[in-house]
Amino acid sequence: MSKQPTITRSQYERFKQQAKKLKKQYSHLSQDDALQRVAKENKFGNWKAVTNAYKLNQKLTVPTPDVSMDFVHDDDIELSEEEELNIKHERQQDLDDDLKLKVINNKKELAQLAIEFSMFEPTITGLKKSILDATQTVRTHFELTNLHFYEQQGQGSDEHGVKKKAYFLTPTQRIESKVSLYRPKAKKGDPRMWFSGLGEFASAGSQVAIIVFKDSLYLLNLSEVNLETELQSSNIIKTFINEYLYESNSVANELLDKLRILAKQPIQATHQGDTAVGMSIEHALGIIANSSKLPDYKGIELKSGRGSSKNRSTLFAQVAQWELSPYKKSAEILDKFGYFREEDFKLYCTISSQKPNSQSLIFKVDNDQLQEWSTQTENGKLKYKEHIASWSGHLLRQRLKEKHAETFWIEVSSTFVNGIEYFQLLSVTHTKAPLLNQLIPLIQNGVITMDHLIKRSSKNNRVSEKGPLFKIDQKNFDLLFPEPMKYKLI
Repeated sequence: MSKQPTITRSQYERFKQQAKKLKKQYSHLSQDDALQRVAKENKFGNWKAVTNAYKLNQKLTVPTPDVSMDFVHDDDIELSEEEELNIKHERQQDLDDDLKLKVINNKKELAQLAIEFSMFEPTITGLKKSILDATQTVRTHFELTNLHFYEQQGQGSDEHGVKKKAYFLTPTQRIESKVSLYRPKAKKGDPRMWFSGLGEFASAGSQVAIIVFKDSLYLLNLSEVNLETELQSSNIIKTFINEYLYESNSVANELLDKLRILAKQPIQATHQGDTAVGMSIEHALGIIANSSKLPDYKGIELKSGRGSSKNRSTLFAQVAQWELSPYKKSAEILDKFGYFREEDFKLYCTISSQKPNSQSLIFKVDNDQLQEWSTQTENGKLKYKEHIASWSGHLLRQRLKEKHAETFWIEVSSTFVNGIEYFQLLSVTHTKAPLLNQLIPLIQNGVITMDHLIKRSSKNNRVSEKGPLFKIDQKNFDLLFPEPMKYKLI
């Protein structure tokens, strides 16, 4: 299989500059003609191929999380000389491009279907010892789905260990297993798990997804399957996913059925003004009007009107939790890391987990806490210098959920009969809530970043903070947000 071409951001920008120069040089050339000519000069068939190569490079630059080997340092683990040698052969580098792309595409398939999941990677040593670290991402997933709470579990696998049903899914088989969830007596009892028979399902280095369904765990080896292909034919994986979706969409299907009944004839307005459409639909559905900020129908928001929703690159704004932070307010951060720009003293910058910005600021994830640090380079190595601010993963997930609830966007037409307004329901666009468990991993991988927008005005010396704004590039929306579904009601 031939390797797909990729180009970096700087190459992509250089190609665009070449097209701009061509257009100036030859006034008869359109912008599109100039781009196409540059593409062919650089051995691409057309400009779309250039864009695809750039997008592919952007995908492949997102790092795969390092393998988790915390368990080898615990007192209860004895390693032979051979096993000590094996540790040196655990994965040290990122996955090769073809495998990485397959895993990324499989993750997107799960995200587009609104299937919450977490990932783990078996290691050579772990498979031999029958041990997997229950990483923070896995633990958060279990908590979000009310499957298991490690923090409430005592130490000792025999006394306090929990066993649950698990299944390995392949296109042709659903293989029954059991998972052991426990904290060892060693040290602080770092959480562990193990699936019986895992070695027959996944080799060291495999990227395995966990899906929680009906208090059981279902595993997909994303290094082996192609979910886009599997979901187009009848097989074990598709059967499971259909069952999962039927269960998770039960409330949405119930609401959709009710709206289809309402759409059989126009409904009379019960209110006037901007809120008339929404209030009238809620009244027709039997929803009692109140001032609560909770979702309107069993966890689903109802929004009505003639327009449609637009994706935004800003996910939410959230200041640091000052009680967890060494710095206690935005002004202190500004004073230490700000700079003069025009008349004001500002700190306008983007923070990523991948590399420090021009102010030497970077993100670091410690368990389920996001931390902002200043850095310095010593002998060519990056060192964390000073802890600045913190956000708990719980708070960030809560903000994401608040800002992007599962929503029915109802489109209507309006008519007046004898001076009375009536609304005809036309269609529904169903946007599902984001996958909360993917938030911290996407920050850790640099897909989600944060913008400081702190300023001290020269006029009154007041400090304002328009952020911090947590952002995601729109091309990566499909890693976090399920695909919207549109339904016609008439």
